[in-house]
Formats: sequence, C-alpha cells, structure tokens
Amino acid sequence: MEEYAREPCPWRIVDDCGGAFTMGVIGGGVFQAIKGFRNAPVGIRHRLRGSANAVRIRAPQIGGSFAVWGGLFSTIDCGLVRVRGKEDPWNSITSGALTGAVLAARSGPLAMMGSAMMGGILLALIEGVGILLTRYTAQQFRNAPPFLEDPNQLPSKEGTPASSYPSYH
Repeated sequence: MEEYAREPCPWRIVDDCGGAFTMGVIGGGVFQAIKGFRNAPVGIRHRLRGSANAVRIRAPQIGGSFAVWGGLFSTIDCGLVRVRGKEDPWNSITSGALTGAVLAARSGPLAMMGSAMMGGILLALIEGVGILLTRYTAQQFRNAPPFLEDPNQLPSKEGTPASSYPSYH
C-alpha cells in the first residue's frame, strides 16, 4: 500500500515535526486553557487571566514535546524505508515502538520496553483502522451500480424522440 500524498523523506521529517508541533500547541492550548480557568481564583477576570497564563506558559512546551516525538518518529520511519526498500504499515508500527523506546531511554530498560509496546500497539491500531477504512471505501465504490441512462431520453430507432416531450436539437 503506497502513500502517494506524502513528501519525500528529508522533507517529510520537517513536515511531520511542524505538524506535530501545531497539534501539540493547539491541543495543549485548549487543555491548558480549561485547566488554568478551573485552577484560578474566583472571578471571571482572574479566571481568564489564569487561563491565558497557563496557555502562554505550557502550550509551547507541549508543542515542543509533540515536535520531538513527530521528528523522531519520521526520522526512524525514513530510515526504515531506506533500509527495507518499501513503505508499508510495518514501518510505522516499528517506528512507533522505537520512538517510544528512545524517548523513555533515560528512565531505564523496563520503561523503554513499556513505552515501546505502547508506541507499537498505538501505531498498529492507527494503521489497522486506516487499512479498514481504505478497504471499506474501495469496496463501497466497487459495488456501486453502473450509470444507466433513462431509456425515455434516448432517441428511437426511427430517429424520432421516444418520449412525448418535444425535441429541441
């Protein structure tokens, strides 16, 4: 299964890193806005200020963490594409596992194994859902009935219109 919409490998890393940063900043910003609002003192002005401060301080940090994950994942994925010579779901699953392991390396081998398993399982689920959706949509289009013209709109063999409506040719 080829993915034709993806960038070539050196640019894919930058693209995925930026996309992951953006997702982290937006998602983290929403989460931190709610958290800052709830944890601020009573009063709408205090709550809005607390919300804005939480977003300002934490959203870029969360975005940076997402960017590191996305960049490392894409780097490993591109390396696997180069070594294996093909792009398939196994590259993504392996990249997710290796990314989890590398990012947990400072916590020891047990944490690395746990993170590798979680990364691999998460990417396997994502790839599996993608494959199922692709098969479902392909099957849906394959079983569509062929386009049939309305026989009343076709001219008769004698050259006169088959329907009672006047012809304006």
